[in-house]
Amino acid sequence: MKRTTLLKILNPILAILLVSQMATGLFGRSHALEEFHEACGIAFAVLATLHLILNWAWVKVNFLPTNKA
Repeated sequence: MKRTTLLKILNPILAILLVSQMATGLFGRSHALEEFHEACGIAFAVLATLHLILNWAWVKVNFLPTNKA
């Protein structure tokens, strides 16, 4: 699968997980919501790492200095 296609799938899922983390973090008072919050947090961390790997070339260009002096 192409990188851009994968990112088109990954990015909306990350957005949904982020919103669910915020909502369950603010309003999660039951055991079930705490479990959901934890599971979504793990999924978010895994997918965010994948997102970073897929965008590593952009990160290198914009944030990591090169010594071309």
